[in-house]
Amino acid sequence: HMHEIHEDDWLDIGLPWTLLEANRRAMTGLETRIEGKVEKGVQMQGSVWVKKDALLRSGTYIEGPAVIGEGCDVGPNCYIRAGTCLGKNVRVGNGCEVKNSILMDGTHAAHLSYIGDSLIGGDCNLGAGTITANLRFDDTDIEVAVKGERMSSGRRKLGAIMGHGVQTGVNVSIHPGVVVGSGSWIAPGITVQRD
Repeated sequence: HMHEIHEDDWLDIGLPWTLLEANRRAMTGLETRIEGKVEKGVQMQGSVWVKKDALLRSGTYIEGPAVIGEGCDVGPNCYIRAGTCLGKNVRVGNGCEVKNSILMDGTHAAHLSYIGDSLIGGDCNLGAGTITANLRFDDTDIEVAVKGERMSSGRRKLGAIMGHGVQTGVNVSIHPGVVVGSGSWIAPGITVQRD
């Protein structure tokens, strides 16, 4: 839906991580709307918009603001944290945690994965145990390569920036600020330290 913004609130979204801030701003003032199916045993705190044909399975815990897109299938036993926006037909399976992230249409994180402060393109398939790290050991701002140049994101927490159609095998770990190009395949057990 549409939001009116004032000139003082203008935000350039030309850098990938600024989409997370834009998403946060768009969710300000979100009102709870339940248009899909919510099974018994789902708990929701804060504002959550569950769009039509979405299914929240038992044991799922959601901290709003959060948007669960049309046709999504979430749970059982998932933790969806504030700032999360799931596009259409996203699957977040058993034992996954998603924090302050955007998962675009058709993406699947079937089970036992952590997606934090990340941008995940459409039609991705994250194998079991795929982990996006979002904090450096030295607690400094995350750097990201943009057009071949490394630059500070200005963010203390930033996970993966993933294009469309990415596939990960089981037990893949992705370091903070790593860019994974569209159509990439990452073999099981790999730790991805650079783009």
